[in-house]
Amino acid sequence: MTNYATYFQENREHHLNELNEWLSIPSISAISEHKPDMQRAAEWLAATLKKAGLEHVEIHPTAGHPIVTADYLHAPGKPTVLVYGHYDVQPVDPLHLWETPPFEPTIRGDKLFARGATDDKGQIFLHIKAVEAILKQEGTLPVNVKFCIEGEEEISSANLPGFLESNKEMLSADAVLISDTSLIEKGKPAICTGLRGLCSLEFTIHTANTDLHSGSFGGGVPNALHSIVELLNSLHDKQGRVLVDGFYEGVLPLSDEMRNEFIKQAFDEKKLQQSLALESLHGEEGYSFVERVGARPTLEINGLYGGFQGEGSKTVIPKEASAKITCRLVANQDPAYVLDQIIKHLEANVPTGATIDIKPGEKARAFNIDPSSELLQKAADAFKTVYGTRALFTKDGGSIPIVEAFSRLIAPTVVLMGFGLPDENLHAPNEHFNLENFDKGLLTIVEYLNQI
Repeated sequence: MTNYATYFQENREHHLNELNEWLSIPSISAISEHKPDMQRAAEWLAATLKKAGLEHVEIHPTAGHPIVTADYLHAPGKPTVLVYGHYDVQPVDPLHLWETPPFEPTIRGDKLFARGATDDKGQIFLHIKAVEAILKQEGTLPVNVKFCIEGEEEISSANLPGFLESNKEMLSADAVLISDTSLIEKGKPAICTGLRGLCSLEFTIHTANTDLHSGSFGGGVPNALHSIVELLNSLHDKQGRVLVDGFYEGVLPLSDEMRNEFIKQAFDEKKLQQSLALESLHGEEGYSFVERVGARPTLEINGLYGGFQGEGSKTVIPKEASAKITCRLVANQDPAYVLDQIIKHLEANVPTGATIDIKPGEKARAFNIDPSSELLQKAADAFKTVYGTRALFTKDGGSIPIVEAFSRLIAPTVVLMGFGLPDENLHAPNEHFNLENFDKGLLTIVEYLNQI
């Protein structure tokens, strides 16, 4: 077989220069003034896909930012893989914390610094160059490949689900291949088999029709802050378990096989505790840290505010207080049902003398896949060939709602082969991509496509 290591080494400088062109485009989907940059980034992507040898390259307008598709379908009887990624990036604030400008890609040591370097332009670029390399060296691909790359992942992919629904036949595949996750640590690859879903809400507790003097009214009228603290305290027991009726409906027990995968991660809880300057970790009793954040549901208070918050003292009894809540969900939990149960719990436990207004928020289902799938096992083998270490199967605590949509609408098998590292500052100043994983990622993708 072709020596791809030599090919990629000989073309490394050229490939990095190409990636730098894309990274230089400030494709920030959340900021309207960057709409022309979003179009420019989509056009750059389409041109690069064509140059790589992909066919039927098309830029699809949406109500928001464009979706780019392409394919190469010349392997009859072989599997079809749909590669998904996104070309939009996060805003760059606070700008003064960047050591070099976020849209002027810079290599320092063995790291490429730029907004989008690891999330997700750098990682999706690997797939384009891997396909291009195989086409240049072999003249064809060992499998059928499709690309679907959007520009709204950082703003919740509002237009992609409808696009998937309307284009099921064009996008149909045996597996969806995504690189938007990370290794466990340097040299220790991982394949994510679960992403948590979510639901959220915010609510306000009301008492009197005005703030009141605590000397004249204290002890005689309800205090909105006291009421909200009492209500929030009713949501968990002292062992970290959520007390909302029905909250755990649909949560599956962790299998021995999955718990063994967690154990293999050899996660150092003490080191984490020290790095965060915590007296101790906290969470649902009976589970390790990686199990709690990857495979168990949570209910978190994300914001709490009310009363006087300025400098000094102001002796008032506040008339209202507000809180924001987000839940991370797992397995077969229904986000709409969970949200409804939380609302019922809050309304049933409002303290005497208070009323409540509740505003439901977002809802997204969890993604879960059995790691015994042959396409996932071959992905772990491909990592082993290149990294010398077989990938572990993990469950990530975060949420990528569109992954569940792909598994439901396009292909039940979603292969999450990430090449980032957890400390690469995605969404933060000085985002970067370790070039070791740039090099090994190219080889791993080529190996995987050939193995399947």
